[in-house]
Amino acid sequence: MGNKLNIKKLPLLDSFLITPNSFKDDRGFFARVYCTEELSSITDKPFLQVNQSLSYKKGTVRGMHFQHPPHSEIKIVKCISGSIFDVIIDIRKNSPTFLQWHGEVLSRKNMNMLYVPEGFAHGFQALTDDCEILYFNSQLYAPESEGILNAKDPSIGIDWPDEITTISDKDSNAPYITNFNGLYI
Repeated sequence: MGNKLNIKKLPLLDSFLITPNSFKDDRGFFARVYCTEELSSITDKPFLQVNQSLSYKKGTVRGMHFQHPPHSEIKIVKCISGSIFDVIIDIRKNSPTFLQWHGEVLSRKNMNMLYVPEGFAHGFQALTDDCEILYFNSQLYAPESEGILNAKDPSIGIDWPDEITTISDKDSNAPYITNFNGLYI
């Protein structure tokens, strides 16, 4: 039946938007969201962990999170309820898109998924109440390798679509790039 996942390059090096083809009828729809064979054109790494999060309130921001080597991870992010503005920042110091950001709207309705390469910080803003997200991760979570950039850092300049209404203390107190002490990937 052909390719079930449409994979589109995004402006930041090695990042992609993945859109499943869905088959709809009067019962609803069916869509493949993950296939090792179909994703082999962009990664050969297996996904070891799937995480789920729920953000209750519109305007909530989570991020910008990443893991330092040797636990750097690839993520595929899918919104299964509500809508989010999903953001990635290239933090690979030798990349031509270093410290550039890109955002995509992911929603239950559009079914899009964001492929986040190793060496990228990731976060999102809830555009609706009760946003539920699935994360497919290529690494197991390693707290000792966790890194965070401040989602409000003016030198990065993420253009969040809504006012930030809720953010964790940990994320809110994350360092700005100017205070990051060169700990890029």
